[in-house]
Amino acid sequence: MRGRQLDEVYRKPNVAERAWQSRADYLYVMPAIVVMLVVIAYPVYYTIELSFFKTPPSLQLKDKIFIGFENYTTILGQASFWKVTVNTLIWTFFSTLFAFVLGLGAALALHREFVGRAFLRAILLIPWVVSAVAASYVWKWMYHSDFGAIGALMVQLGVTDQPINFIDNTTTALPSLIVINVWKEFSFAMIMLMAGLQTVPEQLLRAAKVDGANAWQRFWHVTFPHLAGVSTVTVLLLLVTNFNSFIIPWLTTGGGPAGATDIWITQIYQLAFGRQRWGVAAAYSVLLFLIMMTLGYFYVRALSRGDDKREVA
Repeated sequence: MRGRQLDEVYRKPNVAERAWQSRADYLYVMPAIVVMLVVIAYPVYYTIELSFFKTPPSLQLKDKIFIGFENYTTILGQASFWKVTVNTLIWTFFSTLFAFVLGLGAALALHREFVGRAFLRAILLIPWVVSAVAASYVWKWMYHSDFGAIGALMVQLGVTDQPINFIDNTTTALPSLIVINVWKEFSFAMIMLMAGLQTVPEQLLRAAKVDGANAWQRFWHVTFPHLAGVSTVTVLLLLVTNFNSFIIPWLTTGGGPAGATDIWITQIYQLAFGRQRWGVAAAYSVLLFLIMMTLGYFYVRALSRGDDKREVA
């Protein structure tokens, strides 16, 4: 009998019991939960539902026609979808790669003590602080084929005979936008990696130097392993941001010329608000949502792995 009483005392409560014991906590967060359901959960549900309906411009949303998975098969069967997908992958991959590499280089340079480091750090933070709208219009002016600052400078330096047509050429438009995006985002990678560099033990670096390791060996075998966690998180955040990036491509080129800079998010915007094909745009959005959820899963896994390592330590 006494053993049964002890089992009752030390028995772990189940999920329902824990929820009931924490009922007061749920009441405090209930307003936030309600807001999230209204502004996040319902739009997601309605978008998924709308993706199974046909909504021609001649009809209103209340007159939509159920067509099942036809919107998805239509999207996947279009050549334009795969062209936009290739543009999106190029945009996302190279924007993330170059932003991370430049951010890592800047973080390593600013990690050392030198005169004017604080001032240079503040200067390099400007791109991240500047509004994406303002950055898009400034770079659009700098890229202008007739009176752009970059083209005029290249002519004066003798690099070219005439200004280069950066954003009005189907070959150079997407790389030009990637340059803008990298300029805008590398500061974020720099901040994240500078924080990670603070965790590298100086004792290990000094010991590696005493053992004869050169600068590259110290970086690769000592510094970089300690940056693995923050690097994973930074890359995943950049991937999510770039996959869902809209302002720079839309304000700079609007997806042109001839669809050369059209990516998923600009295509969704054009389908929904330009052509009023709400069902097809919703199907596009669901596909994008699934990719975002996949990246979000890996992001949470990366954060959880860091927490697990700290608990073990």
